[in-house]
Amino acid sequence: MNDQTKSNNNTIHYIELPLVDVEATKKFYGDVFGWRFTQWGDDYISFEGAGIDGGFNREEGVYPAAPGALIILYADDLEAKYKEIVKAGGKIVKEIFSFPGGRRFHFMDPNENQLAVWTITPT
Repeated sequence: MNDQTKSNNNTIHYIELPLVDVEATKKFYGDVFGWRFTQWGDDYISFEGAGIDGGFNREEGVYPAAPGALIILYADDLEAKYKEIVKAGGKIVKEIFSFPGGRRFHFMDPNENQLAVWTITPT
């Protein structure tokens, strides 16, 4: 076993989310988070720039469901990211709230996947 294999063992390697609308998904995540996309045919796009690579997959009979696994993204400026998400067409489903050590909110993307954004509370 080499060092690279050891460092990847038991880590999240790739995230795949349901896809409904390719162009809306690329625009939303590109505009709000700066992610870059590669399109692999009509039903799959992969993304880079999220801290972990992943993709959006359109499969017959597989649709977004909330709540499901919650992917939580980080933003230095939570309020600015909130505004960007709303401007890009994201739907806020849980307003900003505090928890020990931070604050976050939840939103729905163009595919109706629920995600969250958090920031650390300065000490």
